[in-house]
Amino acid sequence: MTDLATLIQPDRGQAARTIHLIDAKGFDAWLSAQPPRHRAAATAQKLAPTGYSSAILPGDNPDDWSVVTVVANVEKLSPWCLAKLAETLPEGTYRVEGREPGKALYGWLAAQYKFDRYRKKDDKAQGPRVLLTGDPAKMDEALRLATVTFKLRDRINTGANDMGPADLEAAAAELAKAHGATLSVAKGSEIAKGYGLIWAVGKAAGEGREPRLIELEWGNPEHPRVAIIGKGVCFDTGGLDIKPASGMRLMKKDMGGAAHALALAELVMLGRLPIRLHMLVPAVENSINGEATRPGDVMISRKGISVENSNTDAEGRLILADALTKAAEAEPELVFDFATLTGAARVALGADLQALFANDDTLAAELLAAAEAEADPMWRLPLYDPYKDMLKSDVADMVNAAEGPYGGALTAALFLKEFVPEKAQWAHFDIFCWNGASKPGRPKGAEAVSLRATWKLLKDRYGG
Repeated sequence: MTDLATLIQPDRGQAARTIHLIDAKGFDAWLSAQPPRHRAAATAQKLAPTGYSSAILPGDNPDDWSVVTVVANVEKLSPWCLAKLAETLPEGTYRVEGREPGKALYGWLAAQYKFDRYRKKDDKAQGPRVLLTGDPAKMDEALRLATVTFKLRDRINTGANDMGPADLEAAAAELAKAHGATLSVAKGSEIAKGYGLIWAVGKAAGEGREPRLIELEWGNPEHPRVAIIGKGVCFDTGGLDIKPASGMRLMKKDMGGAAHALALAELVMLGRLPIRLHMLVPAVENSINGEATRPGDVMISRKGISVENSNTDAEGRLILADALTKAAEAEPELVFDFATLTGAARVALGADLQALFANDDTLAAELLAAAEAEADPMWRLPLYDPYKDMLKSDVADMVNAAEGPYGGALTAALFLKEFVPEKAQWAHFDIFCWNGASKPGRPKGAEAVSLRATWKLLKDRYGG
């Protein structure tokens, strides 16, 4: 992974090229105040009062140039306002004129991510673009966020042949060792006997890819207990209700929830938050063989609720249900779960806007405010209780997936709600975590979503 500490540096007055910031409302005044050569350069490069537009401004000597870029608001910089420059400028050191880059430090780092695990080394690759800052606290925070974001992107971008249940376990073990956390892993007969839904989903996977529940605990047991859960379906064929080839193409990313749980847990430990952290990742591969769970099979959850399998491709909510039950046994006060759960959420909200469900209005309001502050968008969808009737079964306590095309994200969340700790505040994030096309700071491929917002909420609540 790129040494991110080389990409943002403390400003000690060292030589650096200047980045001038303007916005649409100040564009004409700025342009009219420039010397003729700058106006000519801006016109030639088609500088316009629109976001990400930029131009190189000549200096007195050939190598003495600066850059101007248009941002949405010069008084309130977004994380992404300098990201395109970080992708396109020549290698070198840069300084924002007259102000600190603030949250734009994160976008500057995120823009220089590349996934090259499977590529030949490029000896002609451009060197780093370095941004200076005089705010050590903002620099440290940006480095933490970018470090876990790069790891998260790497894990999701990695092919399923190299990112199976055992690899998620290894990632959690590395994290536990680095921060003095306790790691425990249930698998084999312990899963078969104690976690009926995790077992039902993952039992058809081959040797070395057996289902497991990965748990990490960290912090003072006397501190408030917070559970972070991530869906770890390392590849999803759909089971016997098999997906078409087009639907299977991106299923290496079906462990995106687990990648987010690992990332948020790492932020908690790096930030030394005064909480008792409990991270849980049910890790499986939804495969097909003679042992695969069939449509119509009835499974017994860890909570004792019987579930008729009405759709083997609705497997993520099954493994999360057993993980939620395990988390509930320790009586947490706050529970987050992250899951690439339903196509219905994407139909409703698209790829960029993540679906939030919460059982507490105060928690939902805090999360939406954090999402707005961090430019990490989400939208609350309702836990509409009357739709629970759609989860009724003729032979079991409930089915795992409602029939018909309506309300799929809502019924999935309502299924999970049956397993949530009764006294806990709970938020469920139905996430996509994938960029179908590149945007400044967000290259095509895996993406961290709802991560900065949930991290802000935890910091605001618990300090650090």
